Amino acid sequence: MSRRHNFCAGPAALPLPVLNRARDELLDWAGMGSSVMEVSHRSAEFIAVAEGAEATLRRLLDISDDYAVLFLQGGASTQFAAVPLNLSAPGQRVDQVVTGQWSKKAWEEGQRFADVHVAASSAEQNYFVVPPQEDWHTDPDAAYLHYCPNETIGGLEFGFVPAVSVPLVADMSSTILSRPIDVQRFGVIYAGAQKNIGPAGLCLVIVRRDLLGRSREGTPAMLDWQIAADNDSMYNTPPTFAIYLAGLVFEWLESLGGLAEMAKINQQKAATLYGLIDGSSFYHNPVEPQSRSLMNVPFTLADATLDEQFLQDAEAADLLNLKGHRSVGGMRASLYNAVEQASVEALCDFMKDFERRCG
Repeated sequence: MSRRHNFCAGPAALPLPVLNRARDELLDWAGMGSSVMEVSHRSAEFIAVAEGAEATLRRLLDISDDYAVLFLQGGASTQFAAVPLNLSAPGQRVDQVVTGQWSKKAWEEGQRFADVHVAASSAEQNYFVVPPQEDWHTDPDAAYLHYCPNETIGGLEFGFVPAVSVPLVADMSSTILSRPIDVQRFGVIYAGAQKNIGPAGLCLVIVRRDLLGRSREGTPAMLDWQIAADNDSMYNTPPTFAIYLAGLVFEWLESLGGLAEMAKINQQKAATLYGLIDGSSFYHNPVEPQSRSLMNVPFTLADATLDEQFLQDAEAADLLNLKGHRSVGGMRASLYNAVEQASVEALCDFMKDFERRCG
């Protein structure tokens, strides 16, 4: 079987060793004569899987016991509502930084539940820059400040962690596990799994324990972090197969040497592709260099009428999912953890050849 080069933004590529192990264990997991998808989430065997996944994640990110780790359903978008419901009283002001489509969606959803104040925005710059924090207008009495460190669609990434006096909430869907982070600087971190964690359908929430128990009256049980924490993420039947696969991904990351080593790999991949783009007059990346994402590299062609041919030729060369998001157009290569350096080099070779033929 031949694997193609997959640059999908999500669901993203999964590590081949993880897929091979899942394949081998699919019909007879742990000698039980059944798939892991077919055993009770209350069984001792699956509870060991969930506990093992959490323990490995805590080691990778150095998560202290001051934080609860929740494996939830609904994806990161569900947390756009869960965050204000868990952290703010009705009508209480919260601060939001808007630097792309995902933080914009979080802002729009948050307004249904709280007085959301835009502390900073780069909309006027088409979300190609990160507003300097000295220009932000924050409220010291806000319930929290929410931002998205890495905007998947626009390829914009913060080069700093905001320094604020209120709980800092981060949508880290496109950042989590790509490098070390200092969890202690955050009140809440949440992330959709389908980038660097595992398959779609799972959402990771890391919440400081002193922020639990603040949900407002009427918060649905499935959105209440305290209920999830009290029930070890098993208030209802959890996404068992996704948790199992996430645990395998965490083990794979440890086997590589952890997140410091993963960061080196990701930096090399990004440097390879950005280097080609910056050295060409045919390709262009619109994001200010200091705010470029390691995980998502959008680029345009000098002649947009060639876009469709580029995509067709790329697929013929076994390079998949390079079409940019419908809201911005152009191209996008997502370089999540499972994308290997060889795939990036194959993409660069194709881009050079396409420029020679069509530029």
